[in-house]
Amino acid sequence: MKLRKVNVNTASPGQARARILVIYTGGTFGMSYDRDGVLVPFDFEYILTQLPTLKNLALDITAYSFIEPIDSSNINIEHWQLIAGLIHEHYNDQEGFVVLHGTDTMAYTASALSFMLEGLGKPVVITGAQLPISDPRSDAREHMITALEIASDQSNGVPIVQEVCIYFDYELLRGNRSKKVESMQFDAFDSGNYPALAKAGVKIDYNYPLIRKNLNSETLVLRKTFDTNVAILKLFPGISRQVVHSILTVPGIRAIVIETYGAGNAPTSEWLLSELREAIDRGVLLLNVSQCPGGRVLPGRYETSRLLQQIGVVSGADMTTEAAVTKLMLLIGEYGVEKTRTMIGNELAGELAL
Repeated sequence: MKLRKVNVNTASPGQARARILVIYTGGTFGMSYDRDGVLVPFDFEYILTQLPTLKNLALDITAYSFIEPIDSSNINIEHWQLIAGLIHEHYNDQEGFVVLHGTDTMAYTASALSFMLEGLGKPVVITGAQLPISDPRSDAREHMITALEIASDQSNGVPIVQEVCIYFDYELLRGNRSKKVESMQFDAFDSGNYPALAKAGVKIDYNYPLIRKNLNSETLVLRKTFDTNVAILKLFPGISRQVVHSILTVPGIRAIVIETYGAGNAPTSEWLLSELREAIDRGVLLLNVSQCPGGRVLPGRYETSRLLQQIGVVSGADMTTEAAVTKLMLLIGEYGVEKTRTMIGNELAGELAL
């Protein structure tokens, strides 16, 4: 995958107060209109033309752009590996990182990066936009400026934020707690099970007790081996045995995220329990997460969830589907199914409450 590198010192000719690495993958954010009115990626070499107020931040920005920007619907494992690899490669010479990304799969990327970057002690702020940066009403300009400010903010020489986050519509959210919830309004993301880490008003108001701190952040370990033999089974009234069976018996399948109702409940149909039990007996890891945007799976609270617990379905607690899928793929890729079965319920990067 080809990249273009550009360096922009917004403090020039003065001294920059921080070094920030920006990775532009594509998406709505970085598009501008050419002479024919067609949206094309803008050149980061001219970012100060689009955002002259960046000079007030006094940053030394190194920007890596995908030469062929991609729609976030096309984001895949190799893109996560490239992004995480760049962060790992430049970890010691940068104060913070900003990833510009399309909104559709941003929560998946944020979750994946949070698990890939073990020992992270610096900010990785992912942002994007609902309107291109060239649009007069675009949200891209504020998102970019505030994301850069968050990525460079320190207290007594220590980064205020030390985790992977999403910044959108004046809120900083934990990346692996976030979901895209809106496609037409500016408030596109929410983290139903975890409060905002910061809110940007006249100043950035950090919620310090909620921000994850890594006390062993001197060494960043890059985890990048994924196993994509993971699927999602979303339950709904009237779901047929044929549909369930076809998903549970996909050749090579190793784990399935089951999106259940409410607090982890599912139909008590004998055929459904039989299909799930047979999959577990074949060694498939079944992980129970709720379809609700907030709340958590409470195994055994109702009989409909107790039966799942009895046959060996593992609780996903309050993980989002995005976090559950990416966590499973990475853990299975790194450690295999059996070790993942014991690790999946452990909190790795703030993705669940124990």
